[in-house]
Amino acid sequence: MDREVQFIGQSGAFLDAVERASRAAPMRRPVLVIGERGTGKELIAERLHRLSTRWQEPLVTMNCAALPETLIEAELFGHEAGAFTGATRARVGRFEEADRGTLFLDELGTLSMGAQERLLRAVEYGEVTRIGASRPIRVDVRIVAATNEDLPRMAGQGRFRPDLLDRLSFEVITLPPLRVREGDIAVLADYFGRRMAAELHWDAWPGFTPHTQAQLEGYAWPGNVRELRNVIERAVYRWDDPATPIGHVQFDPFESPWKPAASPAAPVAANDARPARPPARAELDEIADLRAAVEAHERAILEHHLGRNRYNQRQTAKALGLTYDQLRHCLKKHGLLEREQG
Repeated sequence: MDREVQFIGQSGAFLDAVERASRAAPMRRPVLVIGERGTGKELIAERLHRLSTRWQEPLVTMNCAALPETLIEAELFGHEAGAFTGATRARVGRFEEADRGTLFLDELGTLSMGAQERLLRAVEYGEVTRIGASRPIRVDVRIVAATNEDLPRMAGQGRFRPDLLDRLSFEVITLPPLRVREGDIAVLADYFGRRMAAELHWDAWPGFTPHTQAQLEGYAWPGNVRELRNVIERAVYRWDDPATPIGHVQFDPFESPWKPAASPAAPVAANDARPARPPARAELDEIADLRAAVEAHERAILEHHLGRNRYNQRQTAKALGLTYDQLRHCLKKHGLLEREQG
């Protein structure tokens, strides 16, 4: 788990999820943590363990999607020497390692039906049997499981055992995606930015320009907090002038004019990845002043390319297909002749 990342946020949806985890932590019952990638499921699992009476005991993590199906049961329950080809000596499983502590099963929805059946027995009876062994072993393990799958739907389709789902869902904590956490994007961006600036030994944190802040707020963040952290740290480390606000962020690190061309069967990417989503139809319906909307869009384009080109006006003009004089005229019209200071 990434212990450098802390719980940062102020939105009601986020604080409700954290509070629910805090209330469930002292209980001995299983907990399911549901959320999109990058929402902090591992952090919630660690909070559940650290605030429980088991905090001095092991917190053992297993990513169910990281192992081939043939090895998952051996990892969970252990095996005896000679139980299968390559098993030259006995090995304890994750359940035995987590005895008296907490076992965190990440990507639970990827477990095979066979592994689910054995997991159900372990949860119900507190017993595990190593592969190749004839006698069960008693264990005292608190289960915390996480997934980004719709487990009730999977159970309805016959891909997840309903009885196991019933056993594991004493409490279900659903983490909100970053895009609905009102106010948290700015808070997190400032936190990650300040931390990266300190790592780079900057004398002070200059913050972000208004147009960069607007881009951060307008982005959909499919990778949630993990993606935001990468975007912010990359933007700070690439910024050449610590005395001025960060004026450019790159959302797609693979975007480059020299990246390999897409195959004919694949969709061709645009030359320049847009940091903000295209206007939705509802947003277009709200436009009542075409001239003002066009002016605002033109200003946003200028601000973005100025930041991307480190406020070098000749490079910005070239990137936009303008002459230097044409760019200067546009900048003057929008009051952007001087570098934006925040």
